[in-house]
Amino acid sequence: MPHPETVASLTADDAAAVRSLASAAREHDGIEALGEQTLLWLTDARARVTHLVAREDEDAAGATGGAVVGYTQVDLGGPTAAPASAEVVVAPGHRCQGVGRALLDAATAAARDAGRPGVVVWAHGDLPGAQALAAAAGLRVTRELWQMARPLSPADAAGDPPAPPDGVAVRPFVVGRDEDAWVEVNARAFASHPEQGRLTRADVEAREREPWFDPADLLLAERDGRLVASVWMKVEPGADAGELYALAVDPVEQGTGLGRFLTGAVVRHLAGKGLARAELYVEGDNEPAIRTYVRAGFERSRVDVQYGASVSAEGAGGPAGAAG
Repeated sequence: MPHPETVASLTADDAAAVRSLASAAREHDGIEALGEQTLLWLTDARARVTHLVAREDEDAAGATGGAVVGYTQVDLGGPTAAPASAEVVVAPGHRCQGVGRALLDAATAAARDAGRPGVVVWAHGDLPGAQALAAAAGLRVTRELWQMARPLSPADAAGDPPAPPDGVAVRPFVVGRDEDAWVEVNARAFASHPEQGRLTRADVEAREREPWFDPADLLLAERDGRLVASVWMKVEPGADAGELYALAVDPVEQGTGLGRFLTGAVVRHLAGKGLARAELYVEGDNEPAIRTYVRAGFERSRVDVQYGASVSAEGAGGPAGAAG
């Protein structure tokens, strides 16, 4: 069985191999194994992550260096008192051979070597393989991320656009000018969110270089020239669905109807592009946001989960996460 190698940074070849592995897993499973941020951090030297690479054995003596058959990225950013977060992918032809468990154990060790109390690991779609590995490791679901979706039609883009709340003007994002203001409002809006609230200007600029980025799909809401909310949409080239990528409302503006207005603007904007479907992701326990999205016609279509150890298991030093 391959033994994961811990590396501080990936070579260009290994990063390409991981992307190829993730693509193969997505084709096999019908769902991504690695999220967008994980893929962006494959080649980001500034990212506070550890890479774990499992390679195919090359000979009977166990010498390695062959094809990449498994990968885990351990995110060591965020509060040091909290478990690190990780994602795991195993090549379809090398599953049920102990590779996933080896990567899980290596991720737990890497997190604790960095002074973190174990690791929690995402399982996109909570597939049977993730459930089996979690059960074998004595782990439980500690967090849910819902995907919600609704169909779009030309009627959603018809008629006059609704007016924003009183005193609010909406305009598209301007590259090179609006990054810092967006980061500040996003950080306030997601102050308690373990991932979204940590985004930096460098993270925004990395997304600006992605093929899907279009500043016209990032709408800014301003009051007296001050940014108070934004909604970012993501449309992959050639896709028939668009994503409500991030909706941020400054806490001082919450309750003013901005979130409801911007959600409606997303439906209208994406329908105007001729797309067939709108999607979004929301924390499963964010009841106010879920109510807003349900009123806009969205329904839950999928659930991603995060596996972690119980409090007692973490205290006892047991593993703190699993994924398929």
